[in-house]
Amino acid sequence: MSANDLPTTPAAPDATRPASPAAAATRDSAFIKACRREEVPHTPVWFMRQAGRSLPEYLKVREGIPMLESCMRPELVTEITLQPVRRHKVDAAIYFSDIVVPLKAIGIDLDIKPGVGPVVAEPIRRREDLARLRELTPDDVAYVTEAIGMLTGELGATPLIGFAGAPFTLASYLVEGGPSRNHEHTKALMYGDPQLWADLLDRLADITAAFLKVQIEAGASAVQLFDSWVGALAPADYRRSVMSASTKVFEAVQGYGVPRIHFGVGTGELLGLMGEAGADVVGVDWRVPLDEAARRVGPGKALQGNLDPAVLFSSPEAIEAKTREVLAAATGLDGHIFNLGHGVLPTTAPDALTRLVEYVHSHTAC
Repeated sequence: MSANDLPTTPAAPDATRPASPAAAATRDSAFIKACRREEVPHTPVWFMRQAGRSLPEYLKVREGIPMLESCMRPELVTEITLQPVRRHKVDAAIYFSDIVVPLKAIGIDLDIKPGVGPVVAEPIRRREDLARLRELTPDDVAYVTEAIGMLTGELGATPLIGFAGAPFTLASYLVEGGPSRNHEHTKALMYGDPQLWADLLDRLADITAAFLKVQIEAGASAVQLFDSWVGALAPADYRRSVMSASTKVFEAVQGYGVPRIHFGVGTGELLGLMGEAGADVVGVDWRVPLDEAARRVGPGKALQGNLDPAVLFSSPEAIEAKTREVLAAATGLDGHIFNLGHGVLPTTAPDALTRLVEYVHSHTAC
């Protein structure tokens, strides 16, 4: 199916693939209800990168352990994932990992370098390079299954969000060889060899879908597809060259019946298309007010967001004022999950996040 043939409304989930017992236990949580656009007792809250560098307990347990290695230790993953739930009382946990984990699992030579990010030893830029992107199997990431089993046993009725990188963002890392400001190699391939580009994204869509399936089958209650770099594209390029791959991922996990969230940074001009790609919930960064985002996305989708992460460095009074603005813009939305417009910044004071959760819960309580 080409991007131009994509349906505007996804088909109903396949009832033959019920949610896992762990996911079923979270069905009545505020987070899952908001994802389904149902009535909630309060606006649910979680934060992207809530499990990470802003927490002193995280820095302590990660000391001396490289990032990718930490993602492969089930007991460590469990502890890190639970830390913000204990401290902040957020309404959902997000599985501690990194978007390049499935690429590492299939044998791509890459590392996450402190202060830089993922670095790929041999970038993928030629057709013969595609052979390095083999199929991902559950055995490749057995540590994920083990960790999620441990987590859901601890979390009980608190949902666990699984996640993966979207095909475009993974392709950008693979083609550029690491983070990029302008994505020049990525765009050169996308424009210059559209068939190779399409084949690359299609293969990455299969890998991403397989990684999400492992997480869902292990007990994740929802999944989020991170397209961190897709805001670098114009809407026409997104529709023509990217959207069908993201849709393939969403359709691959649709039958499980768990909510699917789509998020990207700087994607204000893409919000409608990102919703059209198949997500149940569209994440919004801080650049677009939620009421305007709802207009762009259209009906039938919940929204997630969207306090500017930098606001948390201000005074408590200023944080509350900006939070009220977000909640006011969300008034009347058909489903809202409160979040930041991007991840928690590393030097954010943990107490500011704890107070923010308390404020949103009390301000929106029915």
